[in-house]
Amino acid sequence: MLDKLGESLKSALKKVVGSIFLDETIINEFVQDIQRALLQADVNVKLVFELTAKIKERALKELKENAKREQIIKIVYEELVNILGTKKELNKGVLMTLGLYGSGKTTTIAKLANYYIKRGKKVAALGLDVHRPAAPIQLKQLCEKINVPCFISDERDPLKIYNKFKNELKKYDFVIIDTAGRSSVSKDLIEELETLNKELKPQERVLVISADIGQTAQKQIEAFQKSVAITGIIVTKLDGTAKAGGALTACSISKAPILFLGTGEKINDLEIFNPTGFVGRLLGMGDLEALLEKAREIPEEKARDLSQKLMSGEFTLTDLMEQIEAIKNMGPLSKIIELIPGLGSEIPKDVLNVQEDKLKKWKYIMQSMTKKELQDPEILTKTRIERVAKGSGTTIEEVRDLIKHYKQSKKLLGLMKGVGGEQDINKLMKKFKGFKGINNFKFK
Repeated sequence: MLDKLGESLKSALKKVVGSIFLDETIINEFVQDIQRALLQADVNVKLVFELTAKIKERALKELKENAKREQIIKIVYEELVNILGTKKELNKGVLMTLGLYGSGKTTTIAKLANYYIKRGKKVAALGLDVHRPAAPIQLKQLCEKINVPCFISDERDPLKIYNKFKNELKKYDFVIIDTAGRSSVSKDLIEELETLNKELKPQERVLVISADIGQTAQKQIEAFQKSVAITGIIVTKLDGTAKAGGALTACSISKAPILFLGTGEKINDLEIFNPTGFVGRLLGMGDLEALLEKAREIPEEKARDLSQKLMSGEFTLTDLMEQIEAIKNMGPLSKIIELIPGLGSEIPKDVLNVQEDKLKKWKYIMQSMTKKELQDPEILTKTRIERVAKGSGTTIEEVRDLIKHYKQSKKLLGLMKGVGGEQDINKLMKKFKGFKGINNFKFK
C-alpha cells in the first residue's frame, strides 16, 4: 500500500512540475491530488488538511521567489518529513517491548537482536510474558536460530524471573525484554507494565504496533504513553496490504518517535526508521543512508576478501555466487534499487521481478557446476553446459547468459586492476570508453 501512496505522490508531482503554467489553480489541483493520496493511505483527516495547507501556503509564496517548478518537490518532501518526526538511534541498555496480541512483538525481538548482533553488540533476550504459555518457548526458539542467549523460566511471576537473571544480564550491551500482551489495552495489562517499569527501570520502553491497525494506533499509543512513557515505536507488517499511513502518522501525533519498520517475515526484514530517507523513497528520490546500512550487514571480513579479489582481477564464478548471496541477504532487489537516488522510480517493478528470478536461476545453475567449473568457467564446453542446464532445471540459453555476465564482469574488473590513486583516474576513464559492455548493459 505504501508503494501505491508513493506512486500517487510521484504522479501528482510530475503533473505540476510538467505543467506549462504554474498558477494558483494548478497548485489547488495539486493539493487536492496530495490530499486524495494521503486519505487513501489512511492518514488522519485533520493531519492531511493541516499538511496540505502548509504545502499550499509555501508553494504560493516560494514559487514566486523561486520560479523553478522543482521547488514544489522540495516543499512536499520537507513537510512530509516534518510530520513523521525525527530519527532516533539506540546505543545500549535494557529495552522493554510492549504490545497487544498479533502485533508481532516476539518476532520483532529476534529481529532486533539480530540487527544489533550484526553491529557488534552483545545481546540477550529475557522472556517475561507469563500469560501466554507458548511465548517463552517461541522466544527461545527464535533466539536459538541466531545464537542469542535467551533467559526464560517456568516461574509465573515476571519480577521473580527478572531477579533470577538480573546479575547475569549485566554482561550484555542490550537486554531485550518480552512482556505480556492482551487483545486490547486493559487495566490489568497496564498495571503489570507499570510495575515492571518501576522495578526494572528500562532505558527504553518500545511499543510494537501493526501497520494494519490504521488510525486506531493513536489511541493505543496514547494509552501506553500515559502509563509507562514509551520512548519509541516499531511498526510491523509493512509488507502486507495494510494502508499503514494511519499507524505511521499516529506516532507523529503522539510525539513518540518511530525506531524501526518491520518489512517482512524474515529475520533481516527490519530497518531503522529515518524520516528523510523514508520520504525520499516515497517520492522516488532514493535513500543512500539505508543502502549503506544494509551494506554494513555483509560481514566485514568477507567484504574485504572479496574486495581484494576484485581489485586483483582474480574473479571466479564462486565469487559471483557470493555476491548474489550478499545481495539476497540485503533484501529483495526491488527494495535495494529503490534506495538508489533516481533509479527506483525509473525501473518498472515487473522488470525488477524478472531480474530477481534471474538471480535465483543463476544460483541454481552455479550449484549444478563442479568446483573446477566454478573456479575456471572457461572449461565450460557445449557438453558441460548442456549437463549444467539439465541439472539445474534451466535452459542452455540461461546458462550461457550467466557465463556472458561473468565474462563482462571480469573484463570490467580487469580494467580496474592496478588502478590506485587519483593519477590513474584519467587512464581508467580512457579504458572505460573502449568497453562497450557497460553502455550496452540493460535490464531485460
